[in-house]
Amino acid sequence: MTDEQILGELSLPGMLQDLVLDSSDINEFLDGLARLAADTLSTPDRDVMAGVTLLRRRSIGTVASSSEQAKLMDEVQYAFDDGPCIRAARDGQVYHVDDFLEEKRFGAYTAAIVEHGMRSAVGVPIPLDGLAAAGLNLYSPQPHAFDDESIAEAVQLATEASKFLRLAVRVAHLTDTGEHLRAAMNSRTTIDVAAGIIMGQNRCSHDAAITILKAASSGRNMKLADVAAAVVTSIGQQLPETHFVS
Repeated sequence: MTDEQILGELSLPGMLQDLVLDSSDINEFLDGLARLAADTLSTPDRDVMAGVTLLRRRSIGTVASSSEQAKLMDEVQYAFDDGPCIRAARDGQVYHVDDFLEEKRFGAYTAAIVEHGMRSAVGVPIPLDGLAAAGLNLYSPQPHAFDDESIAEAVQLATEASKFLRLAVRVAHLTDTGEHLRAAMNSRTTIDVAAGIIMGQNRCSHDAAITILKAASSGRNMKLADVAAAVVTSIGQQLPETHFVS
């Protein structure tokens, strides 16, 4: 194994971590993963295209691809509901096609993928939590394109990607939860400011002011926060924002 290969292996978790940190959402992360797989496994003698398939209970589809041609190759599998990558995602095991001209396992799909110029492929499962399953899809127009070493690289990439994909899902969930919390806190602040305005105008208690806001909300069929915002802006004030200490 060359120093370059060793460096590549050592840097793989770092590259995936950078993908998570640099991606604005999970789809962007998966697009980066597909491009990384294609770039990592392609050589001067081997062109590799990559895609990521996501299987849910009632749906199947490509969520990322290294190119439009890679996406098209995935769609050929979906049309037949069979192929090495779909089986990899479903069965949780690696499927390797050395040469589609000699392949017998996938029925009519095999002839269709050959017509699109593909001769070899590898499907590698990406383990996920929950009810979804995913697979890393690798294609090459060259027969015998994937040897044991390149398949091992693909498995390592999928295994590492699984860890970071789970992390990305959790980060996305926490970010979404945080945004909802921030929105709720801002709404609460606006309601409190509006209640203060009503208290000053009507010389009433906080509870009475909240009752007035709720009555207006019900009567106008508006959200309480929207009614409160209207009260605040009606006296020429900007909507308040809750400040979080980090």
